[in-house]
Amino acid sequence: LQQRRGLRLSAPAAIQVTVRDALNQALDEELERDERVFLLGEEVAQYDGAYKISRGLWKKYGDKRVIDTPISEMGFAGIAVGAAMAGLRPVCEFMTFNFSMQAIDQVINSAAKTCYMSAGSIAVPIVFRGPNGASAGVAAQHSQCFAAWYGHCPGLKVVSPWSAEDAKGLLKASIRDDNPVVMLENELLYGVPFEMSEQAQSKEFVIPIGKAKIERQGTNVTLVSHSRPVGHCMEAAAVLAKEGVDCEVINLRTIRPMDIETVEASVVKTNHLVTVEGGWPQFGVGAEICARIMEGPAFNYLDAPAVRVTGADVPMPYAKILEDNCIPQVKDIVFAVKKALNI
Repeated sequence: LQQRRGLRLSAPAAIQVTVRDALNQALDEELERDERVFLLGEEVAQYDGAYKISRGLWKKYGDKRVIDTPISEMGFAGIAVGAAMAGLRPVCEFMTFNFSMQAIDQVINSAAKTCYMSAGSIAVPIVFRGPNGASAGVAAQHSQCFAAWYGHCPGLKVVSPWSAEDAKGLLKASIRDDNPVVMLENELLYGVPFEMSEQAQSKEFVIPIGKAKIERQGTNVTLVSHSRPVGHCMEAAAVLAKEGVDCEVINLRTIRPMDIETVEASVVKTNHLVTVEGGWPQFGVGAEICARIMEGPAFNYLDAPAVRVTGADVPMPYAKILEDNCIPQVKDIVFAVKKALNI
């Protein structure tokens, strides 16, 4: 009626959504869309999830779709892999990816290798998801980033969201994918609100696996990151902008397959590269990016060596002051950019 009267209707505005709620929405929508999808893990059902990601889903979908498991990662990951081979689409939650080490045989030897070893006749459509990397005050056995570990393994897809849109779009894409996907979330981001566009509020919103996003356009230096450090890069870019340095910030979103083309195009434009990650330096995600740039056409456009910003090469200390010094901070990124630009 308003349109007939010639009145302009405004589109629904973007809304603020936390990463936790975005993940919950994605699970809810995919459980509703496909009856083959089910969620299992420790405390995901009656307790609503250790981080409340699965809040309300057990009451809505019942015991067969949202399943509490014993504290045995090897056991419930094996059940999930077998279910995927039999035609279901399980979402397997690890309370922390540090404990996915208990199930590494199931993730790599069972899930990742089966499609190849069966000549493509057996698909394993499974998502392994949960918090990855450092949280706050939980010490070494709960604070490791496994992006490089899982990104190393052919047969897996590995995604690492930063924003609420990343979390929703990548989880939905992962559940719909016919390959095993490892989704590395971050506990410290769960409660952080991000703007979610009208498009992302759709039930059909997915983010293609393997495509990075340029979060901030720039001309002087390329910052490449994933997960929580993307936010640090955005903060560092704002600080550096006041000093006349224009940073381009790339949110990888996917670790494997890696969108190196987007990084190359940015380096061709800016002539400088800084990688930022929370993981250890040796054989890390940043090391892979630097190698790929060095081996490819963008190398000829670099005006200075690439610089890596990483976590410290030690098991994570418990004490807060030591923990802070082991995790990349905004000041570390600013320092690395100035080093790359020789200013």
